[in-house]
Amino acid sequence: MTTTHTDTGDSPSEVSWDPQLYLRFPEHRMRPALDLLDRVPLGAPPAVVYDLGCGPGTLTRVLTDRFPDAEVHGVDSSPEMLSTAAETAPAARLHRAEISSWRPRHRPDLVFANSLFHLVPDHADILRRTVRALAPRGVLAAQMPVFHYTPWFRLMTKTLEDGGPGGTPLGDPGLRRSLCRRHTSDAAGYYDLLAGPDTEADIWTTEYLHVLTGPDPVWAWVEAAGLRPVIDGLTSAEFAAFRTVYLARLREAYPPLPDGRTLFPFQRLFLVVHRL
Repeated sequence: MTTTHTDTGDSPSEVSWDPQLYLRFPEHRMRPALDLLDRVPLGAPPAVVYDLGCGPGTLTRVLTDRFPDAEVHGVDSSPEMLSTAAETAPAARLHRAEISSWRPRHRPDLVFANSLFHLVPDHADILRRTVRALAPRGVLAAQMPVFHYTPWFRLMTKTLEDGGPGGTPLGDPGLRRSLCRRHTSDAAGYYDLLAGPDTEADIWTTEYLHVLTGPDPVWAWVEAAGLRPVIDGLTSAEFAAFRTVYLARLREAYPPLPDGRTLFPFQRLFLVVHRL
């Protein structure tokens, strides 16, 4: 039976999430998580597993299936995501919490964080705290997208700056500044942060070449995640002006192949920290 707890003192995320949008391109979105899971060095089946930022529960379900004897917890700040996760992963225990104040209820053997920490400012202390909370021989496994140099992201911020008719920037300055603020480090930075006498850190990057189908598939991809702060931060009129310009720019940057498919390179950074 799935139980959902709201951790005292936590507030829901300021960014809205739509589970149905996020579930587009499920094979492409799941592949990095499964690749990461295959690199987890567990000497014995874990007893306690946490899926941080569990979203709609797709990976949580994989974890409950992979480790049927484990107590699997899904943690997310979005009530909409948790509602979907309750149906997707009925064997998991679900908790509503902000990652900045989250603490494990039990010492975990595995903490999984799939596409989460790039959304969390100043997450270095959270990573260190999570590693310290692991059970002996426990593992923290995380992956996060690397996107600030990509065409879709640069065009998104440029469209906000260029603005609508008359050249007035769209949204308030705080929105535009927050989008340009990078919360992630490079691989060497995470190694310096997490490697030590009591830990082993395995860190790497991979660029996936996603082959997408359907009309305007890059828009459909970013609408589910990367574009959420823009959707939340603009008025209806501003977003309509933004969408017209941005969509045209995406079509030029990611033209479809003659067969109608669209190539979408997407880089991700992976880290696996093993507590000795």
